[in-house]
Amino acid sequence: MARVLEFKLPDLGEGLTEAEIVRWLVEVGDVVTVDQPVVEVETAKAMVEVPCPYGGVVTARFGAEGAELPVGAPLLTVAVGSMEPAPGDEASEPAGADAESGVSGNVLVGYGTGAPAARRRRIRPAPVPVAPAPAPAPVAPAPAPAPPPAPVAPAPATITAPVDPQGPVAVISPLVRKLARQHGLDLRLVAGTGRDGLILRTDVESAIRTADEERAVGAAPVAGPGPEAEAEAERIALRGVRGAVAEKLSRSRREIPDATCWVDADATELMAARAAMNATGPKVSVLALLARICTAALARFPELNSTVDTEAREIVRLPGIHLGFAAQTERGLVVPVVRDAHTRNTESIGAEITRLTEAARDGKLTPAQLTGGTFTLNNYGVFGVDGSTPIINHPEAAMLGVGRIMAKPWVHGGELAVRQVVQLSLTFDHRVCDGGTAGGFLRYVADCVEQPAVLLRTL
Repeated sequence: MARVLEFKLPDLGEGLTEAEIVRWLVEVGDVVTVDQPVVEVETAKAMVEVPCPYGGVVTARFGAEGAELPVGAPLLTVAVGSMEPAPGDEASEPAGADAESGVSGNVLVGYGTGAPAARRRRIRPAPVPVAPAPAPAPVAPAPAPAPPPAPVAPAPATITAPVDPQGPVAVISPLVRKLARQHGLDLRLVAGTGRDGLILRTDVESAIRTADEERAVGAAPVAGPGPEAEAEAERIALRGVRGAVAEKLSRSRREIPDATCWVDADATELMAARAAMNATGPKVSVLALLARICTAALARFPELNSTVDTEAREIVRLPGIHLGFAAQTERGLVVPVVRDAHTRNTESIGAEITRLTEAARDGKLTPAQLTGGTFTLNNYGVFGVDGSTPIINHPEAAMLGVGRIMAKPWVHGGELAVRQVVQLSLTFDHRVCDGGTAGGFLRYVADCVEQPAVLLRTL
């Protein structure tokens, strides 16, 4: 006898209370195996495929694509127990599952156990015998009804870029696909501006605007311009990544009495050291060098690698350095975390930054990779700006901001020269330290930028 078990939306990471259903991976009637992904959801931190801990037949789904569910809400129900497969279907038992109960023998924590997804199969209902109906009396044939008018499809977006409509669609992000589906846009007609022709969210939004403008022109009255329609303000829901960022920044401003100090530094020697490293070994990024400098500075000024426990009214100095770095993606600003950065050298930090950045751009970061940071490095110089006063990434105690490195007149060796100059800014929680500590930290970072050999004292 089959039992019907309810699978609820699990807690997918620290502080997450809800998730939006992006795409169902199974339908009612499908047979699922233990730990098979059944739905793709978007949290405020990442896109996640959620595995089901039960094996059996899906009897119900809760929530349509685009719906937002709280943690603990039912996702689907599964009939667990022995059942006869339809002819031609092959049953498969996943490793680690209880064959009698159809329930995972592993612990589901956020993402499940990582077992490979099995091929979907559907239980076909057994045919029900029906008694033959008596032959009906002959009647005159009725006239055939007139065929209904053919539906008129909305005009597709006109894309002038040379795109092969029969070729493959160069798009990775499920969010981009969802946006195109919502607006009836054929992605094969969209030219991607990303790397290797990748279709970005901005490409889809541009195509949607073009289609809207064309429809508006086609609907304009022929006789006379008529009164101008009142322009409507665009409203954007604060949800998903944008909502999470808004809430975190607002909380940081409400709870943290922050202060900012900054300094200009001559980065000429740092850039020369980087060029020498890259000439003799694996490529090292400027961000990796700055990250290694930060770990050395935090070792000297541990007050800034801390958090404030407001309930206990205590400053908690953290033993390890988990270095977050700001990364801009299609989904918005995210902060991946390099775990145990204090145990890594420059090459190791650089390799981890590269790995996490690629995962962020592909939308594959897990909640665990986006939480638990103790200090954040924000390189806003990539946007072509010189300086900023960053907002602290709550509940951390400080953030180092780095502007662009550019040639400027600078007094060097008593003479005016053209040097590579960068502005460094430190925003810190004034509860964990005073200005002397913050200034000492920033001055040490600047000294390492100007004279990389200073780092040798602490290595």
